[in-house]
Amino acid sequence: MSIRYDESQKLLTLDTKRSTYQMLVDQYGFLQHLYYGRKVEKANMSYMTGNYDRGFSGNPYEAKENRSFSLDTLPQEYTSFGVGDFRINGLSVVNGDGSYGADFRYVGHRIEQGKYSIPNMPSVYDNGGEADTLIITLMDHVTRLQVRLYYGVFEEKDIITRAAEIVNVGSLPVKLEKAASMCLDMPFGQWDLVHFHGRHCMERQVERAPLIHSIQTIASKRGMTSHHHNPFIILCDHEANEDHGDCYGMMFMYSGNHKTEIEVDQLENVRVVMGIHDAQFMWNLNPHESFHTPEVIMTYSANGFTTLSHNYHTIIRHNVCRGKYKLASRPILINNWEATYFDFNSEKLLHIARQAAELGVEMFVLDDGWFGARNSDNEGLGDWYVNEQKLPGGLTPLIKEINNMGMKFGIWIEPEMVNENSNLYRAHPDWAFSAPNRHPMMGRNQLVLDFSRQDVQDYIYDAIAKLLAENNIEYVKWDMNRSLADVYSYQMPRERQGEVSHRYVLGVYKLMQRLTERFPNVLFEGCSGGGGRFDPAILYYSPQIWCSDDTDPIERIKIQYGTSFGYPVSTMGAHVSASPNHQTGRTTPLNTRGVVAMSGTFGYELDPNKLSEEEKNEVRRQIATFKKYYWLIQDGLYYRLTNPERGSYYDAWQFVAQDGSEVLLNMVMNSPQPNAAQIHVRLKGLDPDALYQMDGEDRVFSGSALMYGGYTFPLVNGDYPSMQVHLVRI
Repeated sequence: MSIRYDESQKLLTLDTKRSTYQMLVDQYGFLQHLYYGRKVEKANMSYMTGNYDRGFSGNPYEAKENRSFSLDTLPQEYTSFGVGDFRINGLSVVNGDGSYGADFRYVGHRIEQGKYSIPNMPSVYDNGGEADTLIITLMDHVTRLQVRLYYGVFEEKDIITRAAEIVNVGSLPVKLEKAASMCLDMPFGQWDLVHFHGRHCMERQVERAPLIHSIQTIASKRGMTSHHHNPFIILCDHEANEDHGDCYGMMFMYSGNHKTEIEVDQLENVRVVMGIHDAQFMWNLNPHESFHTPEVIMTYSANGFTTLSHNYHTIIRHNVCRGKYKLASRPILINNWEATYFDFNSEKLLHIARQAAELGVEMFVLDDGWFGARNSDNEGLGDWYVNEQKLPGGLTPLIKEINNMGMKFGIWIEPEMVNENSNLYRAHPDWAFSAPNRHPMMGRNQLVLDFSRQDVQDYIYDAIAKLLAENNIEYVKWDMNRSLADVYSYQMPRERQGEVSHRYVLGVYKLMQRLTERFPNVLFEGCSGGGGRFDPAILYYSPQIWCSDDTDPIERIKIQYGTSFGYPVSTMGAHVSASPNHQTGRTTPLNTRGVVAMSGTFGYELDPNKLSEEEKNEVRRQIATFKKYYWLIQDGLYYRLTNPERGSYYDAWQFVAQDGSEVLLNMVMNSPQPNAAQIHVRLKGLDPDALYQMDGEDRVFSGSALMYGGYTFPLVNGDYPSMQVHLVRI
């Protein structure tokens, strides 16, 4: 079993294939963290911890004669504010008597086969017999407040998950002002922080910097994951790269306000605390009630970023994504948004669809503007019935014609939002977030519906379920186009307004669960102005997310590069769009747009009728190429061969079949140069003893030659040229 308890030494040890995680119950009942890193055998790692008297680091009452024992200096598993650990803490509690603090001591644990689940929230799941669970109970013996720490161990996949449950078994209510999911102490080492920042249309840009003696914070208070700070970090040693060095990944499985704090303390110890952001958070916990935190997905790699990424790609693809399209082939689609925006009617849509079908596209997606009085983004949100002035007879005749062309039909919705200029808002203004007696902050001239309310959830569920039940819709793009502000629920009492932000997220999850259960054959794609809500929790309900509203292929390389550190290619919505690009104005070749979009779910977002005959033939070739390499791209091992942050004039990446039988090498010249040096890359992940043959050529290369010597591309020039090289083991 992957979880062991040594009663004689009070040791709890979690083992994965390549890592060990160890804890100790000490003489006073505190749960100490001893070790997380490369796998060790039959070891008690407590020998690494030395206790010394440190000035201004106090001692628990039982240890007052032993000044070397301090919660302020010891590595711990989960910490509370106000009881002597002055570093960042995982929990802040206001007790029933008004005092702060909880003195948590170990009272027991249990080990179970299978993976725990979290009520009303997504979490990594066990496909059967591949995970074990450890649940440790800590308790404050005065207030009888408990913390139950959950650990899920996926031994073969090198993944450990963590979550917490705070349980009030006392007689007085308490208030939680902070409830993190994970605290991790790393007593030794010098570390860099890698995080993924950005903005709308430039999500998940990679930034790496050494930790300093401070508290560094990666967070979002926007009510969603955000374009600006993804809830995913990596701590790595200073020398770590793609193939070498210690790396620790921590990914938060949550779609609302989040906060990751990293502190380097007075003794060079590093502590990471990850969880729901404590800004505007407060949870009332009455006797016999509990609060569950979202989950953190952790992995460790001794071999650099590539192994860490592969661990995340595997667990997300196989143990986070669900449903029919979890591992199934997904259709190549065309979306009308950049072709028409709001200006369309049935004939204009069918004109696009006919040409797309002739080129080999498999699905037509109708984007924003099909409902209510929706002729701009100032009106109509919330009125989920067809605008028959644009679409006479509704969706049925349009869908029937598109289906007769041999294509599936998909549609865009934004169910969490409402415009003031809508029938829904006029009937229920109290259903939208706004502070009493204040004008609300506007975003895209829309407001956010209060999904903490059951009546709001039910209304939207009924409207979307009716739409899907009455029409042959096989794909839904679920968008969310503004940050949350003025978060106030007119249904909640004043003392519980701090719960609303989290209850909103729970309400969104509940609606997603209801719809995906009722319509299991529909492919849902997440979206929030592109990548503003790109997180593993959304992937639990939709196996792909629109990666970014920026479809410029040169910018997309950077976005998809950063995204790839934690998320598999199969989750990244990516389209070939028009040129010049609508976001940047850049002109790029159609071939290059295709090469970049193929490193995602692949589709089109343009009017194919505006393409030349040569370009139409190129689209046909792209579709055939993507279908040929579909499983290699979607399920192969992904390798980053260059770093776009380092200013190279080209970018390269590759896909390798899980068994090493074939490889697809991709290269894009992002900054063409005169008299340029040849582009040379070393491939990765091949069978060194095998021979590989390139498509269309007689040349044969050994795997070892391609990996250790490398491959040199022929000289190319022009505007942003690209190449794909496919090799098969013979």
